[in-house]
Amino acid sequence: MFCDQCGVQVPDHARFCPSCGKAFGGVAAVPAPAAQGRVARHVRVVAILWFILSGFRLLSAITLMGIGRAGIYIPGMPFFVHQMLSGIGFVFLIGAALGLAAGWGLLQREAWARMLAIVIGALNCFDPPFGTALGIYTLWVLLPPESEREYRQLARVI
Repeated sequence: MFCDQCGVQVPDHARFCPSCGKAFGGVAAVPAPAAQGRVARHVRVVAILWFILSGFRLLSAITLMGIGRAGIYIPGMPFFVHQMLSGIGFVFLIGAALGLAAGWGLLQREAWARMLAIVIGALNCFDPPFGTALGIYTLWVLLPPESEREYRQLARVI
């Protein structure tokens, strides 16, 4: 069964949607669930922003690694520059892969995604301006103890 308000798959015996809180059936005696918390309101935005930032990092990685591997000689350029560009591109590639994994995990409400997003969010605080902004936003949404409890309720149990 799927919620007709938010589209999330809901177990057949559920009285409320775990994502948006919509009541199912004629359950008048059961009190309405509490209002959505900060994590429920912001986790999708955080995930999408991780996808966007990771896409830019992926483009940067491909460009730097391509220039480094091309081995084009430019007069006056030291010989180690090509290896250095390839190395920096590889670091960007790893960052893009981690960001894509965090974004996908947050969208799927995977239990491990919260901790991954917190770790790479903290590391991104040293990457101004967009990495810093996304890192601070990620930490604001996912780091507090009440966010951990709320995310556990949202996370899918496998």
